Amino acid sequence: MNVTLPAADNTPLPAGLPHVAVILLWYPLFTQPFIFREVEQLRRHLPLTVYSLYGQNQRCCSGEMRAAAGATRTLGLRALPRILRELAVQIVTHPRRLGRLFRQALCYRWTSCEALCENIWAFLAGLYLARRFREDGMDMIYAPWPRGTATAARVAAKIAGIPYVLAVRGDNLDPADPDLADKLREALFVRVNNAADKTRTEAFGKGEARDKTHLVYNALTLPGENTCPARLQMPVRLLALGRFDVTKGFDVLLRACDILAQRGRQFTLTLAGGGGHLLGLGKEEKRLRALCTQLGLENRVQFPGLVSHNELPRLLVAHDIFVAPCVIHASGRRDGIPNTVIEALSCGMPVVSSNIHALPEVVRNGETGLTVPPGDPEALADAIQWFMEHPAEARRMGEQGQQLVRGMFDPEANSRALTELFAANSPRRKPTCAA
Repeated sequence: MNVTLPAADNTPLPAGLPHVAVILLWYPLFTQPFIFREVEQLRRHLPLTVYSLYGQNQRCCSGEMRAAAGATRTLGLRALPRILRELAVQIVTHPRRLGRLFRQALCYRWTSCEALCENIWAFLAGLYLARRFREDGMDMIYAPWPRGTATAARVAAKIAGIPYVLAVRGDNLDPADPDLADKLREALFVRVNNAADKTRTEAFGKGEARDKTHLVYNALTLPGENTCPARLQMPVRLLALGRFDVTKGFDVLLRACDILAQRGRQFTLTLAGGGGHLLGLGKEEKRLRALCTQLGLENRVQFPGLVSHNELPRLLVAHDIFVAPCVIHASGRRDGIPNTVIEALSCGMPVVSSNIHALPEVVRNGETGLTVPPGDPEALADAIQWFMEHPAEARRMGEQGQQLVRGMFDPEANSRALTELFAANSPRRKPTCAA
């Protein structure tokens, strides 16, 4: 049966709202604070239950994230007997439907074994979740990513007879998984979190999502009211932060630092993050460390490793300039708006970024920061040096950036906007015919 869950302040939620099942691979996950904030804010406005397809991974999670983990309905390997039991039931009771679902979900030309394996598990999980969703009284399914989570949502939706909603983010469109067009066509509506991706999503394929794509910026946990002093005294303290991935352009930043060093500029760089590998250094991290050594920057560059969300405010205000030299990979893969850029701007940090994709929506050249062409170390060095030489202008842009993102990514306003989308499209709003 349907239930009404209490809001965060224990005030009952209004009747008639859809009960939404959110499907994620992991929840919570320290690399996705924007997903965590979105889900926890939605809990204040909607009856909502989170289902994670994998086990728990609380590494580097904040205290708030760890506290929320107990409310997640986790599958993982411990759910395998239940999933296989459901598969057996479907084979016996609905063999034709099962075969049709199998073809619709998995019979594509997958680009990697990893993608295929993720989708096989998601398909099996979707069979099991369909029963759970009926038992738990779910009205809608929300997949914040269009890959494995959306596969599970799509399968469960077809069996349970309830609609699913899809979110498309960053690099999901290019290169796209081979099933994305079908998922977009069947979704009730599609959510994107920046204007650049809205344009790309509406133009994707044969326009499967053209009339049902909605822009709602992320609901973020911005680092309090702390403001970066941006003293810009020598040595100037540069900061770059994120997963060590080729799309981040951190190699371009190291080459820009080499140029600054040759010009005699005094600076240090903190390159924080990692490759997300449980054992040893990731391939990209090894490449960056080797490049740092090759350029003779060991005394200027620090690699502190992964940084938890609790430590982020301290790290931001301890530096002068944030650098986001993002690039578009040869495959087409790219970031949307890195949340680290938004968090830096929210502290009033002067930001230098590349001008690709959605970054100019927040780093507006000469207004809230400086932008340069991607993959151009000299242009990046020039922009960093300009901030070094114009500290008053750097602080002015930092202040304007702070004002911009605190309005654009307000968690309350954006979670309400997303709530209104779910409520407006809820099956509960549709009139029913008398028997």
